[in-house]
Amino acid sequence: MLVLRCIRSDKIVPAMVSTVENYLGHYFITPPPFDLNAVYKDSQNNTPLIFVLTPGSDPLKTLEKYAESKKKTVNKVSLGQGQGPKAEKFINEGL
Repeated sequence: MLVLRCIRSDKIVPAMVSTVENYLGHYFITPPPFDLNAVYKDSQNNTPLIFVLTPGSDPLKTLEKYAESKKKTVNKVSLGQGQGPKAEKFINEGL
């Protein structure tokens, strides 16, 4: 992998994944399933849920369905230009 990193640094992550899978097994490269119920139980009003999105992931619909089952509302903000005050307002209301 050191030689590969010197020659083709863009191929190092797939090589690492392949190496871990070969030596340790598929279990160590497979992310655990997302359990919103467990995450919600760990949260409090002073520890909000923050979702860091990656390409292809969108937990919003799952979150809205879960909130509906708990008879709660979801305040959501897509952070971007000019959305800071709106997010700050939601945080202050949550406190």
